[in-house]
Amino acid sequence: MQDSHYRFERIIVERREGGVVLFTINRPERMNATDDVLHREFALLPRLFDEDEEGTIAIITGAGRAFSAGGDYATIASDDNDYARKLAMTRETLQLVGSLLDCRKPIISAINGPAAGAGLALALLADISIANEDAVLCDGHTRIGLAAGDHAVLIWPLLCGLAKARLHLLTCRRIKGREAERIGLVSEAVPPADVLPRAFEIAAELAALPPLGIEFTKRSLNLWLCQAMPAFEASLGYELLTSFNPQLQARVGQVAGGAAR
Repeated sequence: MQDSHYRFERIIVERREGGVVLFTINRPERMNATDDVLHREFALLPRLFDEDEEGTIAIITGAGRAFSAGGDYATIASDDNDYARKLAMTRETLQLVGSLLDCRKPIISAINGPAAGAGLALALLADISIANEDAVLCDGHTRIGLAAGDHAVLIWPLLCGLAKARLHLLTCRRIKGREAERIGLVSEAVPPADVLPRAFEIAAELAALPPLGIEFTKRSLNLWLCQAMPAFEASLGYELLTSFNPQLQARVGQVAGGAAR
């Protein structure tokens, strides 16, 4: 049944005990890749959860074998330099990042499988991230000729240091969950079957604590990220600029073809 507060098309909403709200990204046939609808719903999710009077803690995961495997290549390939569409996506990304930082309530990402693009932004900007130790995380922007603009310039240097951030963001090098934990990119990495149960365990820990202490500790911690917002906004502008690169469509086709093989 569709939740009357959220009314998502691509995200399943389940209310659990103790005010926990489980959000499941639901495009498993496309590895939960983001199309226009899902990207819009990502942008809306943090604000709607913040306004949810019954919800106290959010857990976000993916249906099937992926968390969210980046932008849907079919959507990118059909873009054809549509300025209005690109501008809408840019605004939605600003909304997603801003509302994640502003959300008063804790958000936990249960990264059950591959995560990239806007899905990786949602995963890493969550307050606590629990990753499948075998899941592949990757920011693939430069592979198709885009500047890394979704979230990475904002948070990767703070989580894993500038040297590692440069290595992974410039090369699009893939990183598994256990390595992501080792360098500090995620909070914990656990065996695949334990990802969601561990997220619920941490949700129960948080639910037992006074919510105001959680809220304002989270807000204080996020001030570190707020200081980096100018760098993030610059990266998002550069991503928009590079999205008009005449070679982009050819690169998308090459990468999509390689992924299909």
